[in-house]
Amino acid sequence: MMLRRGFLVFVPRLVGLLVVAFCSLSIVYMLACTPKGDTEQLALPRVHSPTAKEGYEAILQEQEEEHRNYIISLKKQIAQLKAELQGKSEQLKSMQDQNPNPLDIRLDHSNPEKAQVNLLAFLRAQIDKAEVHSGVKLSTEYAAVPFESFTLQKVYQLETGLTRHPEEKPVRKDKRDELVEVIELAVGNLNSLEGDSNTKKHRVYTTSDFVEGIYRTEKDKGTLYELTFKGDTKHQFKKVVLFRPFGPVMKVKNENVNMADTLINVIVPLARRASKFRQFMQNFREMGIQQDGRIHLTVVYFGREQVNEVKSILENTSKSTNFKNFTFIQLNEEFSRGKGLDVGARAWKGSNVVLFFCDVDIYFTAEFLNSCRLNTQPGKKVFYPVLFSQYNPSIIYGHQDSIPSLEQQLIIKKETGFWRDFGFGMTCQYRSDFINIGGFDLDIKGWGGEDVHLYRKYLHSNLIVIRTPVRGLFHLWHEKQCLDELTPEQYKMCMQSKAMNEASHGQLGMLVFRQEIETHLHRQKLSSKKTLSEKFANKRWVKTERE
Repeated sequence: MMLRRGFLVFVPRLVGLLVVAFCSLSIVYMLACTPKGDTEQLALPRVHSPTAKEGYEAILQEQEEEHRNYIISLKKQIAQLKAELQGKSEQLKSMQDQNPNPLDIRLDHSNPEKAQVNLLAFLRAQIDKAEVHSGVKLSTEYAAVPFESFTLQKVYQLETGLTRHPEEKPVRKDKRDELVEVIELAVGNLNSLEGDSNTKKHRVYTTSDFVEGIYRTEKDKGTLYELTFKGDTKHQFKKVVLFRPFGPVMKVKNENVNMADTLINVIVPLARRASKFRQFMQNFREMGIQQDGRIHLTVVYFGREQVNEVKSILENTSKSTNFKNFTFIQLNEEFSRGKGLDVGARAWKGSNVVLFFCDVDIYFTAEFLNSCRLNTQPGKKVFYPVLFSQYNPSIIYGHQDSIPSLEQQLIIKKETGFWRDFGFGMTCQYRSDFINIGGFDLDIKGWGGEDVHLYRKYLHSNLIVIRTPVRGLFHLWHEKQCLDELTPEQYKMCMQSKAMNEASHGQLGMLVFRQEIETHLHRQKLSSKKTLSEKFANKRWVKTERE
């Protein structure tokens, strides 16, 4: 009886101990499995736990406290950033006051001292930006701006083109005056330093002490000059570094240009060459008539041969396109390009018009016609575009199965052609300017020379000559015939032009060394065959040995 009563008393105690132990283990387990760190998440109490409500309230309260602290922290960071931004803004404003933006510089006549200070600050900033005191990291070897060197007599240049030479006297007046000014300024600087010294006797430098110099131009900053002069002894030198900073960009004018009613009279002198004229009229029909529409054509034809064929091409184009704006003039005399263009220009009876002097082997685009209008102005500007001259297609595309169409050939690459910067035949000007300048020299007969004389007339006038490469004007390749009737100077010019027209240096070199190249390829082929036969023989020998 006593044992049974003791057992009944012990069982509830044991159950209570087990419950306590189980709860303790659960709490330990939950604490152990809760992730730690800055974003520590609290374990949720069991749903059926007697303390579930209190646990949720505690968790929510703790999360709310964390969010509150996080918001306070963000507000502090925002306040710090605002303070830093304000400081940076004041610093930037101070720098802008000291080094004004080039577009913000104004010549304030009411305060000339401030304008001068601003300009000097800008020019000093240009020196700091340029590669004067230290180098600049460049992405490729082609990004470097090369120097050109010079002496008192010669300039040695990399970008030569076809009209410039690797070594030449400075022909352009601006370049000649620039280098003379720099040398004289350096000499004056050396003499001022000698004069400031305390020695009784000081050396007087002259331009004859100049040894050599180098210079290069960074288009957006300025030109750097490094000049070397003889020193006091044989192995001593004086070096002067100068910099010509470019000034700030300044607005000159802002104007609207309306070319809707600006007519272009295309003047083409011609003798025979009917097939070329047919090709020219295809281009004229598409670009001039269909796309542009503000155009007139004047053909000045020399002689009687093929004249009916040329007239027929004109009439067919007129009928098919309903185009009536053309003039045909026939001259029964020896061909003279200057005479034909001059006659065509003077034959116009309408109001002042833009004249485009053109040849039958020229291809132009509608965009070029707009460039012709935009770069001419009566009494002010004439336009001398540098056209892209096509190489011989049979040489360029000789390695292909067939020669591409004409439109596919008209791409501007060094393998396909060159900028014809020695030619001045294609030009746009208002008729009034052409008449006032005196027109062509009609004593020049045949090919070449007349265009250069007209170009020089414009250069000697007060008109602005716009000379620039254009992407919409092409000289189509044709075999050039240099006649014996030409003067020695004309014949030389014709042969030079002929040589330029054929191909690039690399392509011509491939033609000159074709025999050597073919011999090399033949030897390589024989060597390959020999190597293959030896490998085959070795395989057979190994196979025989194994058997």
